[in-house]
Amino acid sequence: MQVQTRKLGNTDLQLPVIGFGASSLGAEFRDVQLDEVFASVRVALELGMNLIDTSAYYGRGMSEVLLGIELQNVPRDSYMLCSKLGRYTPDHFDFSAKRVGESVDVSLHRLRTDHLDIMLCHDIEFVPLNQIIEETLPALRKAQESGKVRYIGISGYPMKIFKEVAAKADLDCILSYNQYTLQNTRLADEVVPELKPKGVGIMNAGPFAARLLTNAPLPEWHKDSEEVKAAARRAAKLCADNGVDIAHAALQFSCANEDLATTIAGSANPDNIRKWASWLDTPIDDALMAEVIQIFEPVKNISHPEGLPENN
Repeated sequence: MQVQTRKLGNTDLQLPVIGFGASSLGAEFRDVQLDEVFASVRVALELGMNLIDTSAYYGRGMSEVLLGIELQNVPRDSYMLCSKLGRYTPDHFDFSAKRVGESVDVSLHRLRTDHLDIMLCHDIEFVPLNQIIEETLPALRKAQESGKVRYIGISGYPMKIFKEVAAKADLDCILSYNQYTLQNTRLADEVVPELKPKGVGIMNAGPFAARLLTNAPLPEWHKDSEEVKAAARRAAKLCADNGVDIAHAALQFSCANEDLATTIAGSANPDNIRKWASWLDTPIDDALMAEVIQIFEPVKNISHPEGLPENN
């Protein structure tokens, strides 16, 4: 089985509708075993998930280092790398031009490659957006001109950041997370209409909304309201009563939107990755999907603030 692809905005990249998220490789969510990590990367590539998304932040560099080890003997033209800069610890952000140049070089070194297909400014909602527009993105354009980076963009959670930066700067692409799911379609409702006509490529991440749309226990740091969580439990039960894992419906829903070049899902468990590929290979149960969406209607598009108040 090979994954379907879509063009990323005005770029020449054809992205798989499901991309491989490598945050888990940095042990961001649980301890991981190296054999699991390396097998996950191999399985993702075998199944056509040849966009790999990482960051200097994930595992404070460990995700990039482990990817570099596993990918060193894989032909570079058989996969695409997206990394991020500017966020380095939960509380340390540095979007200065000087750090941009250093960060690009460090990521290239860790990933053992001479170029990144995409480099994003990571979680820009935590800093004044003027710095991103006036300093960070121009510095990234210089890295692009030198051939170290093919395309550049921004990532984050609030919808406002994408609209504001795209209105004042030239972006190749954006990456939004947890904002195009069964419960929350703000990315398609608010951002796609503004950015798609400009040719900005739109990438989605987090189809499971930090486990909200799975049968796994929610992490302690989960920020959704009790009303949203209750709706998710009802939707999960409806799916289970119909012999379907809610995560199956969640992944199909996110990957079906043709305005989103890719939906990135992450795991350091190769069995999960195989399961995702098989889920996308099965037809969508439209009747069940409609019922699930109906359950979420009273809590649709409820999200939470993230970063600086003025960026929400």
